[in-house]
Amino acid sequence: MSGAQGRGKGLLLIELDGDGGHPAAWRKSGSSPASVLGPKHLREHVLAVESAGFHAATFRDGGAKTGISVNGNGRLNALQQAAFVAPITRSIALVPEVDTVYTEPFHISTQLASLDYVSRGRAGWLAAASSSEEESAAQAAAVGREPADPERRTREAAASIEVGRRLWDTWEDDAVIRDVATGRYLDVDRLHYADFQGQDYSVKGPSIIPRPPQGQLPVLASAGLLDSDAIAAGAADALLVSAPTPELLAGELREAAAGFEDAGGAGAPALIAELDVILDARGQSAAGRLAELDKHAVWESPRARFVGSAAELVEVLAGLLAVAAGVRLHPAVLGTDVEELGQLVLPELRRRGLLAPVAPDATFRDLLGLSRPVSRYAAASAAVVPSGASPGTGASPITRATAGN
Repeated sequence: MSGAQGRGKGLLLIELDGDGGHPAAWRKSGSSPASVLGPKHLREHVLAVESAGFHAATFRDGGAKTGISVNGNGRLNALQQAAFVAPITRSIALVPEVDTVYTEPFHISTQLASLDYVSRGRAGWLAAASSSEEESAAQAAAVGREPADPERRTREAAASIEVGRRLWDTWEDDAVIRDVATGRYLDVDRLHYADFQGQDYSVKGPSIIPRPPQGQLPVLASAGLLDSDAIAAGAADALLVSAPTPELLAGELREAAAGFEDAGGAGAPALIAELDVILDARGQSAAGRLAELDKHAVWESPRARFVGSAAELVEVLAGLLAVAAGVRLHPAVLGTDVEELGQLVLPELRRRGLLAPVAPDATFRDLLGLSRPVSRYAAASAAVVPSGASPGTGASPITRATAGN
């Protein structure tokens, strides 16, 4: 299903963080707080949203303060969560949040490539960076470096994405030859150096993982993470757009879409709307449920919030899907709100023809309407490998150019 700028349309994503987006969600989850760290909890929620017909699930990362979630419980590493559920799912794309500033880009690239293999091409990358000075300082202290200021966080986010993309291309698709007669596993002429030189670090490459099934994993990022130059250069395949209210959100989406159209349109990222959701459920109004949860902890979020019935949410989503490629929902309480979404909201959207079909074994790029790209190094006419050496030997994969980084 294709839309403007060659991107997919009618996509619904869902955030799976603990027991839900509300900080008191665990009080209504019907399970113990510690269960959020168990495999049963994660398995049940992922299978529930896949069965409901969501196209992609995103996973919050551990964060700065030793992985504490908004629910006050521990939070598992996002990549590990996605890797755990990959073999037991078939149609839903898995998109972990991974930091771009305080995590080594070489390791990000290889871990995401591995996830793409275990998910059979359903992996994506939600590129992230700390949004507050406090969080940035905590993350920096955890890895023994100085905190990055906002300008540097923006710069390093773009650099990390570029490194990941280059490393995924360092193995051509046919680099693994398994030639028994000559005893060669690889054709070294089909491996290439990434040769990234940035302001803060350099990365030589090549990767230690063969090219991922998708070639390039789709990269999602919050609209404010990257500067206009990085967006124009194609750093992100989709931007997550937020606003304080649903009405302002629709306006923000229209403005962003018009801006990309004025800039030429071709190659523009898909736009994904961000929406918190709490629904009427189990005989209780959404407003009543929210008031009850807020007695324990107030739900503070920069995102637009919908509070109401499933039927009303259908109309809101229909409006958003008319101007955006998709919507990422943040349910207040996963167990309760996903039940309502799966029974009342997604079926009605699908009946109206507003959702993209769910296709088992489709890649995430397929869902986004993206073709599989050829490695940027495959068409190089000159050999990259120096005489007598192979890209896989003799070079450290990453060199920091700035002390303490």
